[in-house]
Amino acid sequence: MEQKSIIERRFEQGLFASRWLMAPMYLGLVLALALLTVVFVRELIYYMPQVLELSVDKAILAILTLIDLTLAANLVVIVIFSGYENFVSKLDIHPASERPGWMGTVDFAGLKMKLIASIVAISGIHLLKRFMEIGQAGSDAGFGDNELYWLVVIHVVFVLSGVLMAVMDWLVARSGKK
Repeated sequence: MEQKSIIERRFEQGLFASRWLMAPMYLGLVLALALLTVVFVRELIYYMPQVLELSVDKAILAILTLIDLTLAANLVVIVIFSGYENFVSKLDIHPASERPGWMGTVDFAGLKMKLIASIVAISGIHLLKRFMEIGQAGSDAGFGDNELYWLVVIHVVFVLSGVLMAVMDWLVARSGKK
């Protein structure tokens, strides 16, 4: 067995160390999570004084908005933790009891499926909100038939993408190759 040259070893060590270039990106996602938190709190503060005057439809739309923001935040958290652990370094969290059960168990395939599932859920909630606004005066977006058509098409594309990714992962797992 031939021993690696010093140049080859150093090059491979440099390649391996380059994973740390991802760390600032995960920090940027933490800032994006903070931004989502501010938007969530702003929306909550906006709706709270109106709570006794909201119609059922408007209350549901407000709740769907908050759920939408929460799902987006969950998506960011999943990407931060899973991405960091899969591509940069393992998180050494103490006490271990505070570590979410899914951390360290979500591989790249699992991360893809969680991402597409979150995107489909967010898209579905957005679409439901738009359908509930049909015929309401003063809705935040005057969506016409054409815009609603494209929202449905985009949602169906997300759903089909998720199904196709799941089928591909299933086929790879079934073949025994990684």
